[in-house]
Amino acid sequence: MAENILEIKDLSKYFGGLAAVSNCSLNVRKGSITGIIGPNGSGKTTLFNLIAGNLNSNKGSVNFNGENITNTPAYELFSKGLLRTFQIAHEFTNLTVLENLMMVPGNQSGEKLSNVFLKPSLINKEEDLIKQKAKEVVEFLNLGHLSNELAGNLSGGQKKLLELGRTMMVDAKLVLLDEVGAGVNRTLLKDLGTAIEKLNKEKGYTFCMIEHDMDFIERLCDPVIVMAEGSVLFEGSVKNAKKDEKVIESYLGRGSKLKDEY
Repeated sequence: MAENILEIKDLSKYFGGLAAVSNCSLNVRKGSITGIIGPNGSGKTTLFNLIAGNLNSNKGSVNFNGENITNTPAYELFSKGLLRTFQIAHEFTNLTVLENLMMVPGNQSGEKLSNVFLKPSLINKEEDLIKQKAKEVVEFLNLGHLSNELAGNLSGGQKKLLELGRTMMVDAKLVLLDEVGAGVNRTLLKDLGTAIEKLNKEKGYTFCMIEHDMDFIERLCDPVIVMAEGSVLFEGSVKNAKKDEKVIESYLGRGSKLKDEY
């Protein structure tokens, strides 16, 4: 059995007297594409914010690659290979697609003013390597024809692909995808799914994704984790989730049938 890359134990987050995440425990297998689903208000996005260092938890623990990262700031997690994308893409609108990708790697020599005067050849060499990698990323994602397009001019789906590409510019080990399919047309959603599958199978990325589109989840995810009221309600295959009475009742109420899209 594959080892766990992420282990969450009894994690809780309170806003005033309300528990957005309550004693939540779950694992994500290394090399998997794990889906997290649940009705609105079930704690999915809050859980992602706790894992990714955007919020501090009230109790519980988060372990990543065997290291306790509970309440570790997002910028530190970035350097460890834990990255998070957002439901609304966060691109630099006035930079090109290629420039957006080239902005990602940290600690670039050109960031130090002294290097601009003392080590210009080092900066140029480093920029050439980063630019070459960025070109490889846009080709991998079939965005080569948009390399010099301003990111602000991209469609919603293309921006999601660009955000996925940013994870490829560093040594990503676990990528948290927050509703990557939201607002994306079916054609680009298929391209997104293909890119995620390729990154998983060819480059060994582990993904954990929040998503409402059950067709998209069923295509990509094994297992799927269902959350309700801030805790894990179910873990298993999408097929079994659709038949589970507790899952059905959580979404639609007793006596209903779970649709293919929540």
